[in-house]
Amino acid sequence: MANIITHMTGQQYHEGKFDKAILAVGSCENHGYHLPHGTDTLVSYRLAQRVADRVEGMLVLPPITVGMSAHYSHFLFNLSLEPETLIAVLKDVLRSTVKAGIQKIFIMNGHDGNIAPIEIASRAIKMEYPQVRIASLDAWWITAGQLLPPNTFEVWGGLGHAGEGETSIALALFPELVQMEHAKGVVPDLPPDVEIKWNFAELTNTGATGDPTKATAEKGQKMVNVLVEAVVNFIKEMDARGWDYSSSQAAIELGKLA
Repeated sequence: MANIITHMTGQQYHEGKFDKAILAVGSCENHGYHLPHGTDTLVSYRLAQRVADRVEGMLVLPPITVGMSAHYSHFLFNLSLEPETLIAVLKDVLRSTVKAGIQKIFIMNGHDGNIAPIEIASRAIKMEYPQVRIASLDAWWITAGQLLPPNTFEVWGGLGHAGEGETSIALALFPELVQMEHAKGVVPDLPPDVEIKWNFAELTNTGATGDPTKATAEKGQKMVNVLVEAVVNFIKEMDARGWDYSSSQAAIELGKLA
């Protein structure tokens, strides 16, 4: 709790000497019949906390608990921000963090509909404050599959909204909120090389894709371990480099940004 801003007094914050912050961005939407509506927020926030516990000087910001979820609206209960609203919220949170003196920010995203707004908001803040460093894990569900052995998951590479991978990580992080007896999903027939901009109701009638019945807490813990390790290693490496990722032929030098 010592690095969570909402739990701190002003004195504790000043004593903390924070130079980095991590922001979880989630959603409140249906996750089938077996996962809580706040799954995306719960996963991203708990991953963020685990990262911050291992990184010196990292502050955990309050999570953004509602995302851009209009494409899931056929399945109740669903809350959604317009993309422009989420962009504005993200910009305000990032801007406030920068104004508080923290210029290294990591975004832990938990929901597919947030990816584009995060990109737009981050680029805008970067142009407004060129010295700021912003990094993000846009799709942990993709990254985990890339980091784990290919035989970790049984169906569809563990993918899916409330599918094998997401249900597994929920079982690892908040098993008390999962009702596996209601787990069921659909593996959609989608092309491998082209991304279709689907409405979720076109893919499933259960509120879930993939096969959540194959989920286990053991698989989920493996996902947590590789994701946290990857982000922690990234941040520590960047700290060691002074967050200087500029090339030797950059048009703008670090410290002379304009």
